[in-house]
Amino acid sequence: MENSRWVRKATLIATGLCAALAFGSAFAQSKEIKIAHIYSKTGPLEAYGKQTATGFMMGLDYATQGTMMVAGKKLVVIEKDDQGKPDLGKSLLAAAYGDDKVDLAVGPTSSGVALAMLPVAEEYKKILLVEPAVADSITGEKWNKYIFRTGRNSSQDAISNAVALDKTGVTIATLAQDYAFGRDGVKAFRESIKTAKIVHEEYLPTTTTDFTAGAQRLIDKLKDIPGRKVIWIIWAGGGGNPFKIADMDLKRYGIEIATGGNILPAMVAYKQFPGMEGAAYYYFGMPKNAVNDAMVARHYKEFKSPPDFFTAGGFSAAMALVTALNKSKGDTAANTLIKTMEGMSFDTPKGKMTFRAEDHQAMQSMYHFKIKIDPAFAWGVPELIREIKAEDMNVPIRNKR
Repeated sequence: MENSRWVRKATLIATGLCAALAFGSAFAQSKEIKIAHIYSKTGPLEAYGKQTATGFMMGLDYATQGTMMVAGKKLVVIEKDDQGKPDLGKSLLAAAYGDDKVDLAVGPTSSGVALAMLPVAEEYKKILLVEPAVADSITGEKWNKYIFRTGRNSSQDAISNAVALDKTGVTIATLAQDYAFGRDGVKAFRESIKTAKIVHEEYLPTTTTDFTAGAQRLIDKLKDIPGRKVIWIIWAGGGGNPFKIADMDLKRYGIEIATGGNILPAMVAYKQFPGMEGAAYYYFGMPKNAVNDAMVARHYKEFKSPPDFFTAGGFSAAMALVTALNKSKGDTAANTLIKTMEGMSFDTPKGKMTFRAEDHQAMQSMYHFKIKIDPAFAWGVPELIREIKAEDMNVPIRNKR
């Protein structure tokens, strides 16, 4: 009888201790906001991923004034390498939500990886802020309500590039990678062209290093057509250089090359094409605002070089998250964040962005440029012709909400 009383008492004490420990653990966890950043630390898009990571951490530091605290909670970032592989990215996100108990996630670099990750965010009912994957389908037909994107989409790329090329008497052929980024990009570009004529679409594997056969098909489609003739290139990642097609004496056939912006090492090839027009997501010398000034100054101080294309994207993602978490007073519940972020505006190195309520795509400026040669820079410098503001672009809503 005495023993049974002690057993009951010990059980109650143990239960109380467990409850106290659980409460203590929950209390400790509530003092942190855990963020998974899943990106291409390695793989074909490694250069893009590393820039995004640099910008993201720099942006968190800037947005929190160096404290890494929001609403009294510490921001903890867990980095994971998806290697540009969709299946790996999908499993890493599931592990981050399920095992690491992160509150939300950012990434990835590749559009293919992003499309694999979207259903995971819906399954776990947690926010995935996409940066910088571009394919329209991410905030289009494959979208769900847990997905937000600070990165530009294919339509924003395409509409802004059409500004430079969509003119009477212009004939265009496209060269793109045969995966979501390339195909969605060309589809959006084709839909944005109203006056010029597109006569051919050339898709090549992402691993292509020899562009001879593809270039010959492009030349054959364009060479006998009168008027201005342009090959519009949409290409991402390391490996082959599609601008090598210029070595096939395109000038002999009166064929020009056009493209959008890119990272600075890729823009070294642009030096061959003074006067080339296109539209860019970002170039450090274009935006004029306090956030960009601060990022450029800090990047020069830390790295002795200017911030690049995807550095600005990572910084923008950080600004969006801190803005949202401040507005929610640190509440990371998905439904709270969704209500907070829909229609939310936030400052970035590109100026003000706003999450469109219908598909959570960040509405933002793009930049119409012309390449000039400046001996002070190793790359072709995109000289700003004009800022194409968000309200100047009729970006389609492609989801089925």
